Amino acid sequence: MFNFKSGNPALTEKLFQKSQVASLENTMTVRGTMNKFGFLFLMVMATSFYTWNAFMGGQNVTGLMIGGAIGGLIIAFIIIFKQSWAPFLAPAYALMEGLFVGGISAVMHAAFAEKAPYLIMQAVALTFGTIIAMYFLYQFRIIQATERFKSIVITATMGIAIFYLIAFVLRFFNIEIPFLHEGSMFGILFSLAVVVIAAMNLILDFDMIEQGSAHGAPKFMEWYGAFGLLVTVVWLYIEILRLLSKLNSRN
Repeated sequence: MFNFKSGNPALTEKLFQKSQVASLENTMTVRGTMNKFGFLFLMVMATSFYTWNAFMGGQNVTGLMIGGAIGGLIIAFIIIFKQSWAPFLAPAYALMEGLFVGGISAVMHAAFAEKAPYLIMQAVALTFGTIIAMYFLYQFRIIQATERFKSIVITATMGIAIFYLIAFVLRFFNIEIPFLHEGSMFGILFSLAVVVIAAMNLILDFDMIEQGSAHGAPKFMEWYGAFGLLVTVVWLYIEILRLLSKLNSRN
């Protein structure tokens, strides 16, 4: 039996094992999962453009951005614990994430309009380039999702999540961790490391989707797999955007 592991909390061993079915009919496929991911990605783009255009039109999009972040987080937790609801909730998650992504992109664009007018385009291009590169590295087995590789990526991902949680709590006490937001050399190296870990999670996600298909997971798991991959892609974009903003703040 294959051993499922992923650094992405939305794609875990137990979820796919619980979802295995005996019949090969109406089961999860890699192609079906990627098609659904494409659909979810288009929904993210749609609400991102809506928020972006609203911001450029002079509207305050802070509410949309925060609402999208909170709404997306709540929906994500529901999907993780009730994966059979993914076909219904994954599109809602994509719409919420689009509001958040569009809002934070607009805010970053405004902050660096003079220093880096093409900041958002660079972040988008680097995100797409990273996804394509990691996909081919996985397909040609240049990077393999071995047990050791999975353990390292999962441990690093959990460490980053705990660190971000601590930083979030400290903000309530007016305590800031400087390198999280400032363009110091250590801050840039930290962001670069997080981008690398986020990219490595793509390998684990591709492997998880492939293994889920091989084990005959039910059809609704295509939506769940697409949702899990989208979680990683959004995280990767945000971290690349953060890294580029730090680099440009040094100019």
